[in-house]
Amino acid sequence: MVARPIGWIDHDLVCLFVGRLLRSFSQAYLVIIVPLYLARLGYDAIHLGVLFSIAAAAGAILAAAIGFLSDRIGRKPLLITISLMTGAAGGIFATSTGFAVLTAAAALGTIGRGGGAAGGGGYGPFYPAEQALIAEHAKDADRTTVFAALSLVGLVGGTIGSLVAWLPDLLRQHGLPLLQGYRVLFAFTVLVGLGMAAAVLPVREAGLNRASDHQILSMYTKHGGARSDRRWRLGLSPVAWNLICRFMLTNATNGLAGGMLGPLLVYWFHRRYGVEATQIGQLYFAINLLAAIADVTASGITARIGTVRTVAISRALAALLLGAMVLMPMFWMAGLLYALRMIAVSLSVPVRQSYLMGVISETERSRAAGLASFPSQLGGSFGPYLGGYMMQHIELGLPLEAAALLQAISAVLFYFFFQSIRPPEETATISIQARSFDASSAHG
Repeated sequence: MVARPIGWIDHDLVCLFVGRLLRSFSQAYLVIIVPLYLARLGYDAIHLGVLFSIAAAAGAILAAAIGFLSDRIGRKPLLITISLMTGAAGGIFATSTGFAVLTAAAALGTIGRGGGAAGGGGYGPFYPAEQALIAEHAKDADRTTVFAALSLVGLVGGTIGSLVAWLPDLLRQHGLPLLQGYRVLFAFTVLVGLGMAAAVLPVREAGLNRASDHQILSMYTKHGGARSDRRWRLGLSPVAWNLICRFMLTNATNGLAGGMLGPLLVYWFHRRYGVEATQIGQLYFAINLLAAIADVTASGITARIGTVRTVAISRALAALLLGAMVLMPMFWMAGLLYALRMIAVSLSVPVRQSYLMGVISETERSRAAGLASFPSQLGGSFGPYLGGYMMQHIELGLPLEAAALLQAISAVLFYFFFQSIRPPEETATISIQARSFDASSAHG
């Protein structure tokens, strides 16, 4: 399963990669400066938890809606709409300080989510449309490579964005108040949102036609379903629902874990070690560089040990490192373990995205992505509030320990649910190996 080094790239993928680059760029600095900006305005961990919970809940609802709408009216128009919403939210943050207004803006543009260390801009309501549009322009044999490249592009954007998070501190040294420096970056987000929309405009999108019953039932039989079951719910086939429910269960635990971290992790670093945006930005910058290792090696590792094992092992390792991080007495020690954790997380993201697109019918991909990610984003909506409450009233590091446990459970569930379901490229490889074995046996 070795992808062609250049042949999989086309004009549409380049445009989509540029859009991801810009999105990751903005999310990377926003996830750092938003919690610090709110803290400077006088809001505590509870307020941060409420804001990010509401933003995550809105993102979950939007993701599910966009998943259904994009399979019907097109993925490209919705990507453009979400990009413009992000720009509008940046403008509101630049001009307002009221908690209710900022919360509404965060919900509108999912501000403060998806841009953590090694996040790569892979989260948010745009995700179902982008994921399906990327898969549309990738062949089965190249799909994991394409998603790994997309994640790598996101890391590049995130790396640059982490550096930009230092800007308010630099401007303060030249006499501009820190709050004003934050607002400069929020205003800049308006331009980034326009740029994301412009990047998607040239992308070509194929017409969407519902797959035939024969195609769907054939695929369903391959995954162990009964051919007599022809029930369609919400326009989705039995095979899609069979797989989506499994993804929803694994993503629920993983999403709740991620929600307890997210922007609150910046707050944890700040409270635990007394560091500011500059130090956290430097850490995230280094992590984004290191996480590129995972994207470069993802396709090769998956080819050797399989897609499901890659995701399960990387999630389990990430959980172990997160649990150990809480025990570290110094910032650099915790940062080192967090960097190793994010390498593991980065490995699983493009592999999981490619896997979902591989086992779902092409005409159902956006809806499947939206529904599969809904529990993750919904769990992420409860996570910040729970994490903020734990930090404020119980123990500062408790959300990290709880997130480690939840991610370990997610790793076990993923392996249990999907170990027997192979994506098309692995099925094709096994078939080729079997034919080669039969041929050699016949000659022997």
